[in-house]
Amino acid sequence: MVPTVLAALVLLGVAAGVDRAAGLGQGTALLVAGARAGVQLLLVGLVVAVVFRTPGLGPAYLLVMVTVAAHTSARRIGRGRRVRFGAAAAIAAGALVPAAVVLASGALPWSARSAVPFVAQLTGGAMTATTLAGQRLRDDVHGHWDQVEGWLALGAGPGEAVRPLARTAAARALAPAIDQTRNVGLVVLPGAYVGLLLGGASPAEAGRVQLLVLIGLLAAESVAAALVTRVLAPAFGAHRPAVP
Repeated sequence: MVPTVLAALVLLGVAAGVDRAAGLGQGTALLVAGARAGVQLLLVGLVVAVVFRTPGLGPAYLLVMVTVAAHTSARRIGRGRRVRFGAAAAIAAGALVPAAVVLASGALPWSARSAVPFVAQLTGGAMTATTLAGQRLRDDVHGHWDQVEGWLALGAGPGEAVRPLARTAAARALAPAIDQTRNVGLVVLPGAYVGLLLGGASPAEAGRVQLLVLIGLLAAESVAAALVTRVLAPAFGAHRPAVP
């Protein structure tokens, strides 16, 4: 444990040092993020251990995770009830759809030890796609408001006026997941694969699980990006969204 803490502190110092030398202005954010990660992972480890011993707590834990993810995305996208609803719906659907397919097919067993980490991965991916798609849609509508007003003047509804921008926003949000999946093993070994190898799994088993995670993330992020832009389009088309 001591070498791990020492290595983490040194790496955090490297990140902060580079930030200071380059004048990026993110030094405090980097240090706070690193400290929070350490504390949160310690607490999460305790919680997950309890969930593994008491599987009935799994759904409650995942619900908390989706709620926090939705709050995080909504705060990044903007204010309003529709933004909060859109973020929550997109993340929940993005996580549940691929999870249901994988678990129902028997590719992963119905157990807390398998389902909780897998759904957690999907929730994180859905949150990222929701944030990226929502922010991109907000910024594009704000920046191209003259185009939106032109469609509205021609009789289009708010959602229809924003639809081309919504498609672009959703598509761009999927680029990181597509690139990661396309280049797996060539550019980087993903976290699940490395973790399974370090845990003693065979390369074949690690690859099988990682494939489920990667394809699951593609599905999760596609659902989330498409849904959040569909929900937010009418609101952003009716009133020009504010950009922080």
